[in-house]
Amino acid sequence: MGALNPGEVEAFRACVAEGGVALFPADTVYGLATGPESRDGVRRLYELKGRPPSRPAAVMFFELDGALAILAELGARTRAALKRLLPGPVTLVLPNPLGRYPLACGPRPDRLGVRVPQLIGALEPLGAIRLAVLQSSANPSGGADPCRLEDVDPRVRAGVDVQLDGGELPGTPSTVVDLASYDEDGCFEVLREGALPAAEIAAQL
Repeated sequence: MGALNPGEVEAFRACVAEGGVALFPADTVYGLATGPESRDGVRRLYELKGRPPSRPAAVMFFELDGALAILAELGARTRAALKRLLPGPVTLVLPNPLGRYPLACGPRPDRLGVRVPQLIGALEPLGAIRLAVLQSSANPSGGADPCRLEDVDPRVRAGVDVQLDGGELPGTPSTVVDLASYDEDGCFEVLREGALPAAEIAAQL
């Protein structure tokens, strides 16, 4: 499988920008993405997964500078942590005092999950995208995380508007780290150990 081409990347960008639902490769597993402000897109994404709408998702940025520019209210210590851990296979739960991206937040609008994937090899062209997406793994809720496009549940594939094939991915989901109070007390919690070991998180923080 070769690198994604500019036409495929533009199709993905346009789909998400219009509130469609796209199936795409991240640095861990295949995911679903839609516009984070699109109620219809988020509803469709959750329905495809069979995921309760009360559960939070994450907002993905395709380059770190864009994330830091939008999340300008983050404190200095938290921003430094982002620079150490991202891009990479982690989801960071951050304080969200301005209530950004409420459709991704579930019952806690004061918390926001943020991803910036490591885009290398076939995935590198995705780095040209300059918008945020609401994303979740492309598996039915509770199912196995797909590492190849052909591993994605056929019902999920049939329900999306755009599909990108990035070849075989590592297959382990991101490590989830709670940094909600990190700026105040330096404390963090690994909520789910995944692609990046907890020991590496601790070493970086």
